[in-house]
Amino acid sequence: MITVTESAANRIRDMIAKRGSGVGLRVGVTESGCSGYKYALDYAESVTDDDIVIERDDVKVVVDKKSMEIIDDTELDFVKEGLNQSFKFNNPNAVSECGCGESFSLTK
Repeated sequence: MITVTESAANRIRDMIAKRGSGVGLRVGVTESGCSGYKYALDYAESVTDDDIVIERDDVKVVVDKKSMEIIDDTELDFVKEGLNQSFKFNNPNAVSECGCGESFSLTK
């Protein structure tokens, strides 16, 4: 299961409030990038039978079952480093990331 930090939950809440609609944040994985996989983020408009919903502080993170196999046990955080801010995935299944940090490869 994915763990959502307090910082990530607060950021998701702010994003949904500013947007004015959506049930939460949709997190997925696509085959892409120079290392094999890339995280995909979008607003979750609905939840399907193929989705797993993680809740923290009344915030929902929606993950499709196929992506969950790849990012299981991952911590989703939101970090601010100087002027930069972004969601950060602490994925124990990833063995390497490309130089730009956009994609990763798996231990499997």
